[in-house]
Amino acid sequence: MGSVPARVTLEHQHIYTVHTGHADLLATVAGSLRHRAAARREFPAVGDWVALRAHEAGRRAVILAVLPRRSKFSRKVAGDETDEQIVAANIDTVFLMMGLDADYSLRRMERYLATAHEGGATPVVVLNKADVCGDVPARVAEVEAAAGGAPVLAVSTKLDAQLAAIEQYVAPGRTIALLGSSGVGKSTLVNRLVGRDVQRTRAVRESDQKGRHTTTHRQLIVLPGGGLLIDTPGLRELQLWDTGDGLGATFDDIEALAPQCRFRDCRHEMEPGCAVKAAVADGRLDARRHESYLDLRREQSALAGKQDERAALDQKRQGKILARAVKSFYSRSDKRSS
Repeated sequence: MGSVPARVTLEHQHIYTVHTGHADLLATVAGSLRHRAAARREFPAVGDWVALRAHEAGRRAVILAVLPRRSKFSRKVAGDETDEQIVAANIDTVFLMMGLDADYSLRRMERYLATAHEGGATPVVVLNKADVCGDVPARVAEVEAAAGGAPVLAVSTKLDAQLAAIEQYVAPGRTIALLGSSGVGKSTLVNRLVGRDVQRTRAVRESDQKGRHTTTHRQLIVLPGGGLLIDTPGLRELQLWDTGDGLGATFDDIEALAPQCRFRDCRHEMEPGCAVKAAVADGRLDARRHESYLDLRREQSALAGKQDERAALDQKRQGKILARAVKSFYSRSDKRSS
C-alpha cells in the first residue's frame, strides 16, 4: 500500500493523531524513520505534514516521513540538553499572547519575537486582559516600540466586540499558533473562536496572579470557517534555539544604529565609538532594551558553543564506531584467510 499525505493534529508521547482530510487516525513513527532521525527535531510535531501508510483495518497508521517544514516555532529543550524542540510547524501567523496584568513582561516578549521572526511565521502580539489595565494606550505604545514592526492588538477575549481584531487573521486554510505563558487566555480565545468550549479554562491564582496549566498537549483545531488553530500549553520558559536573523528583526532599531559604529565588528558593549551606546547615553535608545539585546545575544552565543561541543563529540563518537567496524572487518577477514 502506498503513502498518503496527512497532518499531525495532536502529539502524545510516542503516538500522534493525524488527519488525512477524510479521517482522524492514531499513528506511530515507522522504525525506519526512528532509525534515520538524528535529533528530536526530525520527529513529527503538531502542524507537520507527513507521509502516512494507513492500516487496511482499523484506525491506525504509520508515519513514514516528515515532509519539509515551511515555518516553525521552536525552542531549546529545557535543562542542559542541547536539542531543538519544535513547538508548532507550518504556521502562517503566530499569536504571541501576553496579559496586561501580572503576566506583562516586555523582555519576555522580545524573546518570543526573536524566535517567531526566525521561524518564518508572521508574528502578531496579542495583549489580552485589556479590561484590567489602567493605561492600555501606554502599554501598546511600549510594546510597539519593541515589536520590530509586528502588529500589536490590545483585547479582552471575553468581549465579543473585541474579537474582530483577532478574527481578521483567521482565514480558510491558514494556520495560527497561540504562544504564551499559562493563564494568559489562550484556551479562552480558542473557545471563543470555535464558538463552544473545546478547551478547559481556569482562573489565575489570586495570590500571585500566576497562570495554571489547562492545556496539556499541543493540538491543531479546525475553526468553523476553515481556519486552523494550534493551541499550546503555557510556556514556563523559552530558551532560545537558533534566532539568527530573528534577533536582528526584533531589535531593528539597534541594527539600524550598528553601521554608524567605529568598528565593523562592534559588539555594542565596551568598544569606543559605539553608536548604540551613544544612543543609550543620550536617551534615544532604552537602556533596558539594549541590555535585553545583549543578554539574548550572549545566550545565543553560549548555545552555539554548546552545539559546537556536541558536534565535536558526535564526530569523535562516530570515528570510534567506524574504527571498531574496520577493526572487526579485518579481524573476520584474517580468520577466514587462516
